[in-house]
Formats: sequence, C-alpha cells, structure tokens
Amino acid sequence: MPDTQTRIADEVKGNDVLLFMKGTPAFPQCGFSAVTVQILSHLGVKFKAINVLEDPEIREGVKVFSNWPTIPQLYVKGEFVGGADIVREMFEQDELGPYFADKGITLEPAA
Repeated sequence: MPDTQTRIADEVKGNDVLLFMKGTPAFPQCGFSAVTVQILSHLGVKFKAINVLEDPEIREGVKVFSNWPTIPQLYVKGEFVGGADIVREMFEQDELGPYFADKGITLEPAA
C-alpha cells in the first residue's frame, strides 16, 4: 500500500488541479463525477482527471490518502477540497471561482 500512497501523493503534488473520478471527463461513470466535471468545465478550470475504475489500488488508496470515503475527490495545489457535494455547494455559493483565483488557478470559461 505505501507504493500506492506514494503514487497518489506524487499526482497530487504534480498537478495544480487534480480530480480522482469514476470514468473520464468525456465519459463520467457516475453522476457525482459528472456533476464535478460539469462545474469545473463551466468555470473553465484546466484539470487532470484520474479514472479510479482503471486501478483498484488507486480507487481504495485515495480514500485512505484523504481520509474521505467517496469519489470523486478534488485536489487544488496539493490540498484536498472535497467531493461532489462540497464542490457543488461552493459553486452554488459563488465560493469556488474565488477559491481557484486565491490559489492562482486561471479560469478560462468557454466563450
């Protein structure tokens, strides 16, 4: 398991915005992952997605890494933000855009 934790830590550190999700941004495999991708895309956030369905060790390991039981999981600048419910709540309260700005993440909403 330590090897999996190292892989997860390296991904979290190596990507400004990282989403562990079920499926891919183009083809989410669960509603919660789909909602999170829609919100990030709407805001114009560039992010790396890791499909946990392709790697059972990552799927279970990320839950240990964050001490959070569900997927998707969003990380920004190495910090765990939360799952779909938290991302959606921050978005609905107009807190997510400013959060990304505070972290130095450029938003490029679609025209």
